[in-house]
Amino acid sequence: MHNRLFVRVLLGASALAAASPALADQAPGAVAEIVVTAQKTEQRLIDVPVTVNALSGRSLETAHVDAPLDLATQIPNVDVKQNIPGAQQIITVRGVGLDDFSATNNSTVGVYIDDVFLASFAENDFNFFDLGRVEVLKGPQGTLYGRNSTAGAINVISAKPSLSGLTAEATAGYGDYDAFTANGYVNIPVSDDLALRFSGKTDQQGEGYWFSRVLDQHLGQQDNLFGRAQALYRPTDKLTILFKLEGERERSSIGVGKFFGTIPVAPGLTCPDFAHPANCVNAHGYTDTTPDPFDGDWNHPAPYDVDQLNATLHIDDDLGWAKLTSVTGYIDFTRGFYIDADAGPTTDAEFDENDRVHQFSQELRLAGDAHGVQWLVGAYYSWDRVQTNTPGFLTDLFNTDVLITADQHTQTGAVFGQAQWPITRQLTLTTGLRYTDEQRSYIGGTTDTNPTGFSFLCVAVGACTFGAPGPHVLSFEDASIGNQNVSWRFALDYKPTDQTLLYVSASRGTKSGGFFDGITTSSFALAPFLPETLTDYEAGAKGEFDDRRLMAEASLFYYDYQDLQTQTFTSVGAVSLIKLGNVPRASLYGLDADLTWNAAPGLTLKSGLGLLHSQLGAFETQIGGGTVVIPAGNKLPDAPAMTLNLQARYEHPLGDRFIGAVQIDAHYSSSAFKEALNTPFLASSACWLENAEADISTADRKWTFSAWVKNLSNTEYVTQSTDDGLGAGYRIFNPPRTFGFTVSHKFE
Repeated sequence: MHNRLFVRVLLGASALAAASPALADQAPGAVAEIVVTAQKTEQRLIDVPVTVNALSGRSLETAHVDAPLDLATQIPNVDVKQNIPGAQQIITVRGVGLDDFSATNNSTVGVYIDDVFLASFAENDFNFFDLGRVEVLKGPQGTLYGRNSTAGAINVISAKPSLSGLTAEATAGYGDYDAFTANGYVNIPVSDDLALRFSGKTDQQGEGYWFSRVLDQHLGQQDNLFGRAQALYRPTDKLTILFKLEGERERSSIGVGKFFGTIPVAPGLTCPDFAHPANCVNAHGYTDTTPDPFDGDWNHPAPYDVDQLNATLHIDDDLGWAKLTSVTGYIDFTRGFYIDADAGPTTDAEFDENDRVHQFSQELRLAGDAHGVQWLVGAYYSWDRVQTNTPGFLTDLFNTDVLITADQHTQTGAVFGQAQWPITRQLTLTTGLRYTDEQRSYIGGTTDTNPTGFSFLCVAVGACTFGAPGPHVLSFEDASIGNQNVSWRFALDYKPTDQTLLYVSASRGTKSGGFFDGITTSSFALAPFLPETLTDYEAGAKGEFDDRRLMAEASLFYYDYQDLQTQTFTSVGAVSLIKLGNVPRASLYGLDADLTWNAAPGLTLKSGLGLLHSQLGAFETQIGGGTVVIPAGNKLPDAPAMTLNLQARYEHPLGDRFIGAVQIDAHYSSSAFKEALNTPFLASSACWLENAEADISTADRKWTFSAWVKNLSNTEYVTQSTDDGLGAGYRIFNPPRTFGFTVSHKFE
C-alpha cells in the first residue's frame, strides 16, 4: 500500500513540476513527429481522422511491453485478459471484444502482423521483438481492414531492413523466477539495392509463478525462441520488394486458475465466499483455503507447445500515376496445451487441446492522387483452415472421457476503396466502401467415448443408457454458412492550422458468423451464431501546441451494436454448458483522450483517459434446464467504465560520459464484469498497476544498463473468472511483482 501511494505521489509531483512556468519556459524541443499507416498510406498522426494510438519500438521496450497483454497498461479503453494464465488472450477495445476461446473463431479486434490478418484466436498469443511500432486503431475499420474488425485494428509493424549502413544491437537480461531474456538484430546492407535484417529473441524462465502441492512442482516455466529474417530489395527508386520469414518455437508451461467452490457446506451459506472459502466446496467436498493465488492442488502439468512459420511478401511499385502495393501472407501454426479446468486435485474437467491453423492471404492496393483527390482501391482474398482435436477427461465427475473435434474452412473475398475529397483548402471529406463475401464450412462436435459403459454424462443428457459401453455422439454439426456485407465510412475533417485537426465520422463494420468450438452436449449449441454489426458515430480533435512540445488528442463516440456475439448457456437435462450466441442489441458511448508533453528538458509526461458506458439489450439464455430472459441493462464483458494511464520519464546527463533516466508508469482500471450475465462473483475489482525503470547509458547511447520492476506494489487483481456450473470455478490473477536488469549494446 505504501509503495502504491509513493508511486502516485511521485507521478503527481512530476505533473505539478511540469506545469510550473519556469520549467515550461525551458522546454527543450518538440515531441517526435509520429507517422502511421492507419489508412494504408504514410501520414502524420495529426492528419488522420481516426482515433489512433501509436507506440514506437523504443517506447515498447522502455515500458516492457512484451505481448498484447501489456498493451492495456499503455492505451486507454483497451482491456486484455487471458482465458487461461499464459494463453488465450482476448483483446477488447472500447468494450468491444469477443468473449470466447474457440480456435475456430477470431477476435472482433483485427490483429495484423505486417499487414497480414490473423485468422484464429489461437494465433493471438504472440510476442513483441524488434518492432518499428504498434498502431491501435479504435472503432470499426471495415473499409480498409475488412475482416472482422468491428472493435478496431492492431497493426504490429516489424523494424525493416535499411540500406543506409551496418547496424546491430544485442540485449540480455536476468530477473527473478530464474528468468533470462536475450534479443537482438543485425542489419546488413549487402549492396546498394539489397539489405538483410536478422532478429531474434529468447525467453527462458526456470521457475513458474504457480506451485502445485499435489505434483510438488512449479508450473509456468518458459522456453521460447523467436526468429525473423528479412530481405529488402530496391533495384530502382520506384520498386521495393520486402520478403519476411518468421518462426516461433515454444516448449513452455502455462498456469492454472485459483479454485473456488460453489456448493455450501451448510444451509444458509452463500457461495462462493472468497472471505471464507471453507464454507464452499465442489461436488467431491474439496475446497482450497490457502490465500496465495499461485498455490493450488492442481493434479496435472500444464505444458504449452507452439510451432509457427510465417512468410510475407510485400511489394511496392510506383507506376507514376499510382502506387501499386501487393501483400502476400502465409502462416502455418500448431499448438498444444493442457487445461486443468476444474482447478482441483480430481479429474473433473481437464482438456488436452491441439490446434492447427493454415492460412493464406493476398491483398492488392492501388493508390494515387487525381486533381487533389487522394484515392485508394483494392482487392483481398484469404483462405484458412482450422483443425482442433481435444480429448477431455471427466473421469471423477462423470466417469467418462470425451473427444472434441472441429475442421473449419473459410474463404473470404473483398473489394474496397477510399477517397479523400478536398472541399476547401482546410475541409476534406473521406468516403470509404467495402464489399465482402465470406463462405465458411464446419464439421465437428463432441463424442462421449464412454470407455466403461457407465458414463453419467451421456445418461444425464439422454444420449445413452447405463451399462452400454462405446462412443456416443453428444453433438455434431456439418454445415456451411455464407455472409455478404457492405462496410462503409464517412468522415469530415477540418484543419484550421497545420497543427490541429477536427473531425466527425460515421462508420460501420461487420464480423462474420461462425461456429463454437468447445465441449457441447447438444447439437443446438453448435448452431452457427449470426454476424454482428457495429455502427460508430464519432467526433474528435487533435492538436500540437507550444511549438509542438505538447500533443493532445480526444474523441467522443457512440456505438450502435446489433447481434453482438457473446457466450450464453444451453441446457440438456441436468447439464448446462457454454454456448456462443447473439444478443440482439447493445449500445456504448464514451471518451478517449491522450496527451504527450515535453514539459521540461529531459522530462516527458504522457497520460491517457478512457471513459465508457455500455449496455446490453435483453437476451435469452438457458439455465437449470429452462429458458431465462435477461432484461436489458447488463454491462458488456470486459468493459471497465474508466481506464487511466500515466507515465513520467526523466533523462539527465550524469557528467560528460553518461546519461541517466527514470521512468514510472501507472495504469488504473475500474471494475468490470467478465461475462454477459454480469454474475457479481465473476467480476473484477478496480485496481492500480505500477511499473518502474532506471537506466544508465553512455553519452553515445551505445551501452545501456537498465533495472526494472513490473507490478511495483505487487497488486493482486482478477483478470478472468469462470464458474463451471457443477460446483467449481476458478479465478485468474495478474502476474506477481517481478524485477530484473538488462544490458544492451549497439554496434554502428
